Amino acid sequence: MNKLMEWMERYILPVATKIGSEKHLVALRDAFIGTMPATMAGAIAVLLNAFMRDFPNTYLGEGNAITTFFTPVIGVNGLIWNGTLAIMAVVFALSLGANLAKAYEVDPVSGSIVSLVAFIIGLPDAATAVLTLPEKLSQDAMDMITTAGGVIADGTDGGQTLSMGAWGYFNFGKYMGGSGLFTAMIFGFISVIIFALLMRKKIIIRMPESVPPAVARAFAAIIPAVVSLYVVGTINYIFQQTAGVPLIDWISEAIQKPLMNLSQGYGAVFIIVLLVHVLWFFGLHGTNIMSPVLQTLYGTAMVENTNAFQNNEPIPFKWVAGSFEAFVWPGGAGVTLVLIVMILFLSKRADYKTVGKLGIAPGLFNINEPVMFGLPVVLNPLLMIPFIVAPLVTATIAYFATMAGLVRPVVVNVIWVMPTIISGFLATAGDWRAIVLTIVNLLVAALIWAPFILAANRLDPNLGEPEE
Repeated sequence: MNKLMEWMERYILPVATKIGSEKHLVALRDAFIGTMPATMAGAIAVLLNAFMRDFPNTYLGEGNAITTFFTPVIGVNGLIWNGTLAIMAVVFALSLGANLAKAYEVDPVSGSIVSLVAFIIGLPDAATAVLTLPEKLSQDAMDMITTAGGVIADGTDGGQTLSMGAWGYFNFGKYMGGSGLFTAMIFGFISVIIFALLMRKKIIIRMPESVPPAVARAFAAIIPAVVSLYVVGTINYIFQQTAGVPLIDWISEAIQKPLMNLSQGYGAVFIIVLLVHVLWFFGLHGTNIMSPVLQTLYGTAMVENTNAFQNNEPIPFKWVAGSFEAFVWPGGAGVTLVLIVMILFLSKRADYKTVGKLGIAPGLFNINEPVMFGLPVVLNPLLMIPFIVAPLVTATIAYFATMAGLVRPVVVNVIWVMPTIISGFLATAGDWRAIVLTIVNLLVAALIWAPFILAANRLDPNLGEPEE
């Protein structure tokens, strides 16, 4: 065990530390965190509509008294969703631009604007509607439609198809929700990095000192912004002309979808949970270090699920970011809430008892730092095994239960300090089976933790209950 720890401290920890402090990954992590006000507002709106509209309609039928009574609130919730989760790619583009600009120590407001515009540049602004007609139109009608820019073709069964194009149309549902996050991320990085490098090289318009600072900053950003946005625009134009499809569609099909599908495999979930807890064991915030991966893949899936649930569409992803918090590590990394309970019931050591009593209140709200560093769990060879094994087992149970349809996939982003059991129930929009799954995982984790707490009693028999 000591040799393993020495090897990891020598080879793994330096790499993990560098990754955790790499400014681009930190900016990406903070960008997702920065969207929290919008995501939580949208999640609350979706959750309220689940209880005011979806549940009553399912169990009481359409037009029931509860849904009718809350119709105005349901409408307001829909508007809030439209302005938050429905345009999450836009919100993320702003947040990424600001945080990346901060990382390069340039103006974050200009960075957020550049990132947003770079994303909008890549959005298709034209649409084509196709209408199938059962009968052929008259010649006068066809001439009028053709003059207006429509295209008429012969269809099957003696009918016709009418195609009409429109310009200046952005597809909110297709591009501005979770499906646009990867494009917002890619072009946010490209545009803001170019912008920041030019700013730092002082390739700017300099204004006299008498000019107000706000005006000077705006003029200074003009040349870097123009260059970076022209680079993004050129990339999008060349790609569409050569490939025949918008770059955002290609990114979605060739990059985003394969990665999202890969994230749904058990192996991906297992590796994520393992890495998070190995890093935590060595005193590094595993959840934060892995946040770029967790949020890029599973956070995107979370947004897609919430939007699909709001629109009464099939849920696209079984496993999302909220699945980890609801079922894998209730009470914090390592299922430490169970550790605290086991200490209070089974430990005979005064030091463990003291930490357990201090840690139970924050542990109920998934705050486990008092236990991680006070017990400590960090670098404790005895507790390493249950700390890593317990969440791997709970992840396995929750994963296969979700994939088998025994519990509804997580569809609502619940704030991470929501107490265990309630969290899973709300995250699945009120699925009572989520409560059962959480209890099962807590009991299994207790069976894993208990022998090691008893072993800790034997390791230090001289420590007993403190005298009153």
